[in-house]
Amino acid sequence: MPLADVSSRYTDLVESVFSTAIAGKVWLATGAFVLAFVQVLTASRMWGKLERFVPISFTTSRRIHRWSGRVALLLTIPVIFHCVMILGLETTDLRVTVHSIAGSFIYGVVAAKLLVIQHHSRNYPPWMLPLLGGALAAVLTTLWLTSSLWYFTNVRFGF
Repeated sequence: MPLADVSSRYTDLVESVFSTAIAGKVWLATGAFVLAFVQVLTASRMWGKLERFVPISFTTSRRIHRWSGRVALLLTIPVIFHCVMILGLETTDLRVTVHSIAGSFIYGVVAAKLLVIQHHSRNYPPWMLPLLGGALAAVLTTLWLTSSLWYFTNVRFGF
């Protein structure tokens, strides 16, 4: 199946819900960004911070953290497909260049975080997981600021 056929099928599928494929990308990325905020709150609660502001148990925090992360990751799959396969690496201006570079790191940081979680018995330093979680939140924030926020403020705010 040629890439052009996959691209057009993807576009048709996304445009059955959103007005354009770019609007779909923006809204899916926004969903992932909101879930990243949930990730930061629940991780902070699991690490003993924000107990007064996030009054839920460790077990509930962990469950919400895991599921919000899974859903956020799923939301990014069509976004990354659109960015890599349809748009590609672009350096037309500073915003687009920063976005392209940050996008190149997102799944590397995800993989590093998941490896540390999977192999927690390897005695990683206690700061490693919060560092990777923070890096992931920072990269996702950079991506959202340089794409979705820009779209909402310069193109349109709508589906």
